[in-house]
Amino acid sequence: MFDQIPDMAAKRAELSPNGLAFHDTSSARDWSFGQINDAANAVAAGLSGLGLSEGDRVAILCQNSAEFFITLFACQKTGIILCPLNWRQPAPELVETLQQVGVSILLADAGFQEVAAETAKGVNVPLLTIEDDLAAWIARGGPKLAAPIPSDRPWYLLFTSGTTGLPKSVIQTAGMAWANTINIGQAIDIASTDRSACFLPLFHTAGINLYTLPIFLSGGSSTIFPKFDLDAIRDLIASGQINQFFAVPAVYQALSLAPWIDELDWHGIRCGCGGAPLSEPLIRFFADRGVKVLNGMGMTETGPTVFLMDPAHAEQKIGSVGKPQILTQVRLSGVPDGEEGVGELHIKGPGVTPGYFGNPDATASTFTEDGWLRTGDVARRDKDGYYYIVDRIKDMYISGGENVYPAEVERVLHSHPAVLEAAVIGVPDDRWGEVGAAFILLRPERTLDAEDLRSWCRERMAGYKAPAYVRVVADFPRTAAGKIRKPDLVEAFCHD
Repeated sequence: MFDQIPDMAAKRAELSPNGLAFHDTSSARDWSFGQINDAANAVAAGLSGLGLSEGDRVAILCQNSAEFFITLFACQKTGIILCPLNWRQPAPELVETLQQVGVSILLADAGFQEVAAETAKGVNVPLLTIEDDLAAWIARGGPKLAAPIPSDRPWYLLFTSGTTGLPKSVIQTAGMAWANTINIGQAIDIASTDRSACFLPLFHTAGINLYTLPIFLSGGSSTIFPKFDLDAIRDLIASGQINQFFAVPAVYQALSLAPWIDELDWHGIRCGCGGAPLSEPLIRFFADRGVKVLNGMGMTETGPTVFLMDPAHAEQKIGSVGKPQILTQVRLSGVPDGEEGVGELHIKGPGVTPGYFGNPDATASTFTEDGWLRTGDVARRDKDGYYYIVDRIKDMYISGGENVYPAEVERVLHSHPAVLEAAVIGVPDDRWGEVGAAFILLRPERTLDAEDLRSWCRERMAGYKAPAYVRVVADFPRTAAGKIRKPDLVEAFCHD
């Protein structure tokens, strides 16, 4: 889209130096755009003083904080590549992740010093702390940096959630971030007056890019929480301190079950959802309270914004993720452009990653010969141009010669009055080849008879789609994005 773009922190500081960028709840500190840029210059000087330069990698293990974004902008200024780590993982997994990319140092906050020390030892790199080393750099200051940034230069790496095996390191660039800001910005009308909350983990694309970085670039402000805290979110909404809110379905589910949910005034708050489909019952639950939650779809590989539902059709097109946003092209394999149909979703545009760091084979297998990203998702386009994600190709199973997409079965299960959340997998069967196994999370104080549920399903779907097995669970194994880890369910079923 552009060969170069301005240094993001420097340009924002030039435009609105005294404007509020972040309120960090952990430190109770407000950071202006000017202060963020000054701190980023200081951290850039500190990293350079260690001998690091363009292309070197720095790992960071921390909960959400202003210091994370300061380090992120410092890396943009220097060309150093930031590698945010999943603080939910134990050291052996973190070591395995870092061995793929090779890092020069590990930066961690005080809450993770034990696992950070073990991880740093495992990859033989120095361990620095945010509270001491980073704070000392910021206090010392550094020269002003504001050179243009190559838009396609790797800026940071995000590791895929690992639902299909060893995580891959997805390259993120400044150009991708700018394309995402345009895509999501025009979709939800981001302005300098917007205020949002940053509580999704910053080792995930949604934590950085929905909506914290786009709002920063637009001159708005974000309240940073170290992690999701239901009561803290309630207080933020109740006090009228936000007008933009993005969350994954698990957060909306938690909100819907809170005893105080009907006391909240959502007037003036624009709500988005991604990471996984928001079920129809939850959409209607919030719609009944005057809240239009806009479903969207994106990937780590797409920066992430691809689709977002528009408010005018949110209730008429329940289940849709909307239309492709302004800088995004999509196509369905085997379906003529603009026509209704079902096929694998392919994506192209300036928001799409150039590939996987140090993994040319994975990059080559993910892109078509003419440059389209293969998503692995089956999608449907309706006559009005709205898209629906049918399911992951890999999740489909064949029962008695018929294709079954678990997401279709899950949508029916979600409409059962006792079911809060459901996940369906295909399992081996001597007669049919494969059959469905449904894992069910119940609503509070509800019970469920497995045979009654199977009978209920057979009244609402073809018999071969109805799950042959039903398991009630206390909770689901999830990725950082809130997605259910279906491989874990397969393993649990096989060992049951």
